[in-house]
Amino acid sequence: MNLMKILVTGAAGFIGSNFVRLILNKYPDYKIINMDKLTYAGNTENIKDLPSDRHITIFGEKGDICNIHNINNIFELYSPDCIVHFAAESHVDNSIGDSSEFVKTNVLGTDNLLKASLKYGIKRFIQISTDEVYGSLAHEDAPKKESDKLDPRSPYSASKTAAELLAYSYYVTHKLPVIVTRSSNNYGPYQHPEKLIPKFITNLMQGKKLPLMGEGENIRDWLHVEDNCEAINLILHKGAIGEAYNIGADNEKTNKDITLRLLRAFNVGEEMIHRIEHRKGHDFRYSIGSEKLMALGWQKKYADFDAGIQQTIEWYKTNTTWWQPLLKDVKY
Repeated sequence: MNLMKILVTGAAGFIGSNFVRLILNKYPDYKIINMDKLTYAGNTENIKDLPSDRHITIFGEKGDICNIHNINNIFELYSPDCIVHFAAESHVDNSIGDSSEFVKTNVLGTDNLLKASLKYGIKRFIQISTDEVYGSLAHEDAPKKESDKLDPRSPYSASKTAAELLAYSYYVTHKLPVIVTRSSNNYGPYQHPEKLIPKFITNLMQGKKLPLMGEGENIRDWLHVEDNCEAINLILHKGAIGEAYNIGADNEKTNKDITLRLLRAFNVGEEMIHRIEHRKGHDFRYSIGSEKLMALGWQKKYADFDAGIQQTIEWYKTNTTWWQPLLKDVKY
């Protein structure tokens, strides 16, 4: 696909900015249209080092996916070939406190993009979703497959489920070329310090304790953001229209295990743990199988979790001026 123009929503966010960086480095002929409302989780610093002649930035109010007028203007001005839709409210704790913005952005914003995509003949619409749509698993449960029932349990995961089902309905009803990705928990460079791994790393760098929920028994599958972006790129180019693809890392760890690894990396002991109450409805375990994606040829760069964590720690150590201004948005 020479000279492909990709509209990336949420391009100044954690995964979106890593994806933009990957595409511009990998494909000299591609151009990116970056769209981002720049909420607290969006940061122009994330993409400031990218070649300005190969991407267009539409930020602030003009980058709000909830404004259909803005979206139509962008389609008319730049005629994107494909959309990779990252833009979403994503912090589960925030969705428990107030679900309204999650419904507005994740559902109604997605609907606006789907309407415009249908109107302007988009060639591929990649809906970025999450493993949380499958709901909570027990220890003995097998990893979820793409064909398994969706069972969201938080306002966040419910809004993401609604968004991907809406996208799928456009495929069934209108033949819009939609593909859904469902990734496990991401970590790596440019992640906002409200999330567990960067929060714990930056806390340790400041000599602060780590707020661990309960005994840290909850289990997540940890996927390096660069591996996720490589998977999304592969799906964009080779994925089957109308399908969903799990993107898992086979790196299931308890939150306690993550905590102890980070404590060891900073040469401190368990006295740095501060136990806090579980949030409401705290899902016990997420687990997904990625056989369908691997059949397309996906391979992980960070199959070794310890190598990925060490790379992430080093990034935060060398980028203190990036994360320090963001601490005002971190609750604890």
